[in-house]
Amino acid sequence: MDDWDALVTVGRIVRPHGIRGQVVVAPETDFGAARFAIGSVLRIRLGDEVRDLTVDASREYDGRWVVGFAGVTTMNEAEALRNAELRVPPEGLHALERDRYYVHDLVDCEVVTETGESIGRVTRVELATGTPLLVVDASKRGEVLVPLADTICRRIDVVEKRIEIDPPDGLIDLNKGRS
Repeated sequence: MDDWDALVTVGRIVRPHGIRGQVVVAPETDFGAARFAIGSVLRIRLGDEVRDLTVDASREYDGRWVVGFAGVTTMNEAEALRNAELRVPPEGLHALERDRYYVHDLVDCEVVTETGESIGRVTRVELATGTPLLVVDASKRGEVLVPLADTICRRIDVVEKRIEIDPPDGLIDLNKGRS
């Protein structure tokens, strides 16, 4: 079984759905139709155990997915999956278009200004807003939120783990002491 930390999160189980063991999944992928298709295998960790779940029912509903897994047939079995992450091996990811990035590739990138000032490292990416936000641990400044926009993020190199930004005036100090 693959190392859990090396796997990529593609969704989170929100809650059970109905009485037949199905669950509601909040996707963390742009490829939900393929990722949650019948026959797809997803990995889940429950306690210290990592196991495979095979999708045997799936439909999109209101931006989320209602998914059934082989062997999960009751509401109680589905309840045991609540809040669990669904992950896949990185080699199972779709190739992206140029200038598109997976969240896991952006996490831990060093963020620097075009003048070379180090801001900090990306700890996560917030996707709940219209424009994704890089959450940067800027230690002395606290967390800094940097919009993932071409006009601000001028150069992204996920291989070198470096993002060069041209922040508008005040952006870096906007969230000072927020964390």
